[in-house]
Amino acid sequence: MEADKYLNLIQDELKKLPDYVNEYYLGTNHAVTTTYQYLTEIRRFFDWLRISGLCDAKSNREISTKVLEKLRRNDIMLYIDHLKHTQNSQGHLNSPTSINRSINALRSLFKFLTVTADVNDGEPYFYRNVMAKIDSLNDTKTLNYRAHTLAAHMYRGQMKFDFINFINNTYPQKCDKRALPAFKRNKERDVAIIALILGTGVRVSEAANTNLADLNIKEGLLDVVRKGGQKDSVPIAPWATQYIKDYLLIRAQRYHALKKDTALFLTVYHGATRRMTANSIERMVKKYSTAFGHPLTPHKLRHTLASEMYEVTKDQVLVAQQLGQKGTSATDLYTHVDQHQQRAALKEISDEENNK
Repeated sequence: MEADKYLNLIQDELKKLPDYVNEYYLGTNHAVTTTYQYLTEIRRFFDWLRISGLCDAKSNREISTKVLEKLRRNDIMLYIDHLKHTQNSQGHLNSPTSINRSINALRSLFKFLTVTADVNDGEPYFYRNVMAKIDSLNDTKTLNYRAHTLAAHMYRGQMKFDFINFINNTYPQKCDKRALPAFKRNKERDVAIIALILGTGVRVSEAANTNLADLNIKEGLLDVVRKGGQKDSVPIAPWATQYIKDYLLIRAQRYHALKKDTALFLTVYHGATRRMTANSIERMVKKYSTAFGHPLTPHKLRHTLASEMYEVTKDQVLVAQQLGQKGTSATDLYTHVDQHQQRAALKEISDEENNK
């Protein structure tokens, strides 16, 4: 499973970090992907502490909590400035979003060290939390701008059905002849995955980790495990269920599924039946959407469901529940995707002025 891969990566990171970071890891309740990202950010910060001369430790494992306790706000601001001028693996400067991830990782660690940790007769490692003085970076883009950009990368309305029809009917003509047998074998599965994400708004990792027993077609419900291990039950859009049924009809025979193969979405790799991973789903969606002429990621399929649900309900709480989010702050974006209300208000103002 994808989670097993991240658990192995997490263990590799922990080997390079001090024991108190291992304690921090055991006390966190983040999703495995978030935990891995946070640990890589903590390692990157520790690398910088040594390179910048703020500590004389020869390795990250030797950096003591006393070093962290004595850090000043200016030290952290220097690190943030360093991140602003550092290129990522794609050769671009780190975005505010990437830098904020680093800030959030350090906040999480320092909160553990100054509040949660229970080491010295019930006391934390230290009390001075320098990260409490650090603000996140402001995103330079307005919600309107971000929403307009997002809307251009979603399959709203009829477009989602056009996409599925494209996969079923047009893609075989565009597909490389050598890849055609694999396409024919996996078509129902691939369409079912896309329909499930578009019809529920689940994350790609949640779709990959879904088991056959989690699906209740009769009731139109899908049980998922959300970030942090929370269990949730999500309604499935009625239009999506037929595509899932089509896949279920061929799942056992085509993927040689036995009782032990509990995953909903299967693949055959080197003759062995396996769970389809989140990375495989990412590549699959990119392949079809690029051929369709509108490249996107599974996350944009999730955005599509959220924006369409908000357009119908105008209820951010309902959208947050469907997406498995704890609050509505992340759903603010969807209130700006459809600018018809803004345009209507401007027109009404113009009409009032003209009638004076």
